[in-house]
Amino acid sequence: MRHYLVKKEVRLEMAERVIMSWSCGKDSALALHEIQKNDLYSIQALLTTVSGEYERVSMHGVRRELLRRQASSLGMPSREIVLSPNPSNREYESLMREALEGFRDEGVSAVVFGDIYLRDVRRYREENMQEVGMRCLFPLWGRPSSSLAHDFIRLGFKAVITCVDSDLLDGDFAGRHFDERLLSELPPGVDPGGENGEFHTFVFDGPPFKEAVNFRRGEVVLRDGRFYFCDLIPARV
Repeated sequence: MRHYLVKKEVRLEMAERVIMSWSCGKDSALALHEIQKNDLYSIQALLTTVSGEYERVSMHGVRRELLRRQASSLGMPSREIVLSPNPSNREYESLMREALEGFRDEGVSAVVFGDIYLRDVRRYREENMQEVGMRCLFPLWGRPSSSLAHDFIRLGFKAVITCVDSDLLDGDFAGRHFDERLLSELPPGVDPGGENGEFHTFVFDGPPFKEAVNFRRGEVVLRDGRFYFCDLIPARV
């Protein structure tokens, strides 16, 4: 037993130091699950962009408190990049570059992403990482979106839809749990994983979590005449 533990410690010391691009949603959670299956990588932190004015995760609309509770349940440090309400690409790229250079100087060599098949997004990420001397890891790349959606549920992950683009999907889906019933009710042409921006999610339980992140559902509001956000209110600890 002692020999096994020593060998495991050596493998962990030799593992590549990486960070996780963390949206708080299901693709990030699945990518994390995949990358943790072996000892090749050591995840140093979850990196998330948040709106400083609204105190919420960008696009997903999840409160920072829930993001931090997620990270705590996963047993990982949370690093946040704070953006203005409507950040330009220049602002986003500048702040992201500053954060990544800091990680690089700490010995981190790669960033893990949950992208599946959008080649222009992958190319954009790879070009930005190359500029700071880091590389990208895409553990879910090329796998069918439908299969990943069903695998997510089968593995025991639990998530709720927090944002819906009403140009692509009915706003009534906001606030619903991401389960088999929801998948069966998605209209034709809607990606089962929301890969084209149809919807975004918040994962509150699953294999990597030590305990569920508890919340109660708040109101659903329409922003910019297009996006329906379901507020998730942290449960009292």
